Amino acid sequence: MKISVRENGPYFIEGSGTYVDADGNKQPTPGKAIALCRCGRSANLPFCDGAHKTCGFEAAATEIEIE
Repeated sequence: MKISVRENGPYFIEGSGTYVDADGNKQPTPGKAIALCRCGRSANLPFCDGAHKTCGFEAAATEIEIE
């Protein structure tokens, strides 16, 4: 699994696995990649809908690989 934290954008998760949603429930990653919101403005939380592009969200990028 690889997690890319995109500059001024979402967490982009590639590979299969699970995540814990806002209600504390484990959810499988659907498909091969998902984008999770970092700005908090998505209408489809926890998933990114591109709202970061218009709300002025700014944050650094990084990458994490989990083997």
